[in-house]
Amino acid sequence: MIIPPKGIEIAFLAVGGLGGTFLRYGITKSPLLLGTLPVNVLIVNVIGSFILGAFAILSQQWNLDQKFAMLIAIGFCGGLTTMSSFAMDTSNLINDRQYSLMTINIITNVGLSLGAIFGGRALTSVILGGLK
Repeated sequence: MIIPPKGIEIAFLAVGGLGGTFLRYGITKSPLLLGTLPVNVLIVNVIGSFILGAFAILSQQWNLDQKFAMLIAIGFCGGLTTMSSFAMDTSNLINDRQYSLMTINIITNVGLSLGAIFGGRALTSVILGGLK
């Protein structure tokens, strides 16, 4: 059963989503290409994944209220990262018959985003472990 968010949760989602969306817009408004491979989307997906990985550890260690997950994980990271733009970039590379770049785009977005999740978790664990 889906439970609709309450007023404060909606506010946390909105603020986080707005922040992530503005940051994504700032990073992706001017196309950044590596050769003909678009990398703006890769950048926001990796940054968002790193933040999400770090937040996962922080929320556990600090026993954060679910509202903060609404703010950071769902709102901010959801607004920052973009699966739809990744899919569009990939489909454009397929349409242009740039199959090697399409493969690189898929591998780098998925691989580096996963790596960033693990990296964010690992770095945050080390930092928090060093603070204890």
